[in-house]
Amino acid sequence: MGNVFAGSEVVEMGIEIEKNGKDFYETLAKQSKNDKAKEIFQFLTGEEAKHIVDFKKVLDIVHKYEPPESYPGEYFAYLQALASVHVFTQKGKGVEAAKKATSDKEAIIAGIGFERDSIVFYDGMKKVVPESSGKVIDELIAQEKAHLLKLYELKEYL
Repeated sequence: MGNVFAGSEVVEMGIEIEKNGKDFYETLAKQSKNDKAKEIFQFLTGEEAKHIVDFKKVLDIVHKYEPPESYPGEYFAYLQALASVHVFTQKGKGVEAAKKATSDKEAIIAGIGFERDSIVFYDGMKKVVPESSGKVIDELIAQEKAHLLKLYELKEYL
């Protein structure tokens, strides 16, 4: 069994997740009537934009990298499974998801789910990038966890 996709394609999925996340929070910031929610959504928009830049740096490193595996295609099959359930790996889904939210609370719950899915995906991604890039991914995971905390706090506030 060959690789389902290359390490660079996995990182490109991470970039797409972050682009959709940026679009999601940007749309929510425009829709929200609550100043506190609007402030958090604007902050998260900026954070997602920074993550796109970070992933593009990782992309430059991973083009030819092949991770050590127990059997051929192990990590790529795992990541394909994760990607298939993460709605934000599909182009244009951020705005679509934001427009489905009928309230700030519903939007926050959706954001919590997307952040949690991203953490799981990025944790898996660490296995298909060189160790030096793994440190960048760890930092992104830490930031996504901080985003989760902000969203949980906002959910309790509303």
